[in-house]
Amino acid sequence: MSEDRRLAVLRAIVEDYVATHEPVGSRALVDRHQLNVSPATVRNDMAALEDEGYIAQPHTSAGRIPTDKGYRLFVDRLTEVQALSPAERRAIESFLQGAFDLDEVVDRSVRLLAQLTRQVAVVQYPSLPRSSVRHVELVALTPTRVMLVVIASTGRVEQRVVELAAPIGDDALADLRARLNAAVQGRKLVEVSEAVVGLAQGFSAADRPAVLAIVATLMETVVEQREERLVVAGAANLTRIPSDFPLSVQPVLEALEEHVVLLRLLGEVSASEQPTVRIGAENDVEGFSSASIVSSGYGSHGQSVATLGVVGPTRMDYAANMAAVRAVARYLGRMMATP
Repeated sequence: MSEDRRLAVLRAIVEDYVATHEPVGSRALVDRHQLNVSPATVRNDMAALEDEGYIAQPHTSAGRIPTDKGYRLFVDRLTEVQALSPAERRAIESFLQGAFDLDEVVDRSVRLLAQLTRQVAVVQYPSLPRSSVRHVELVALTPTRVMLVVIASTGRVEQRVVELAAPIGDDALADLRARLNAAVQGRKLVEVSEAVVGLAQGFSAADRPAVLAIVATLMETVVEQREERLVVAGAANLTRIPSDFPLSVQPVLEALEEHVVLLRLLGEVSASEQPTVRIGAENDVEGFSSASIVSSGYGSHGQSVATLGVVGPTRMDYAANMAAVRAVARYLGRMMATP
């Protein structure tokens, strides 16, 4: 049996089953696809694919459906992720460009991804430790209270109010703001502490205690370990076709509530732009053993700062979902690269 023909038959079975949710027979494959062989030859190919575990017969006299192993081979043999249409790309760009802060960007992204794929969408907030500093702002609230604002490259904003033992003058505060930005702009947050060591030595003895307090707060802000956050949308999409989940959709819904588990699964992504696909039993979480996860990192300048993806049944349109995940990740990365 020709391997290319076998792959063509498997591809046709996957595409038809995803589209119709009905077991696929040899006659239907010949009628719908340009296989250029007889139904008998297709039946022989299907028998061989079944023997190798790529397809299965759900019940006697039925056609065949793909197994997890069959979906894996199908995904692995996708030569490249298909491109979205110009209209879809324009829609993504228009929808995301209307967002003005990080919360709105994440909220719009997760809703958009759920709409594009008709699956459950998950978007992780950018990780602060993996970000770099875009700007540091100091705002005098009172003579002895200063607000410290750290704006990360991802758009994430951290604010702290610093209580000073003695007041700091406007000129000294402006000087400190300039020196801080000169020292830390563009640096990874994990590098900030080293960059500001000794900064207070350049100030007068009167201003030095206030400068030390502000610098200490900045160092605490950038090294603080924060709980990672993510947003989920489109859970109702799992219930569109109940038979997509052999027993019950309930374990999947329960697993979606475990954000720590989701973060771990989403975090196992490749460094390339090719989305990562985990199918059925490849997910080592019991609730996701009947689901597939398509995920990708996103960030700017080739550095991933968080992940996003979709969760759905193994009977999903992998090519289209991979395209949507990659497209949204790319747009998010471009937005983060823009000051």
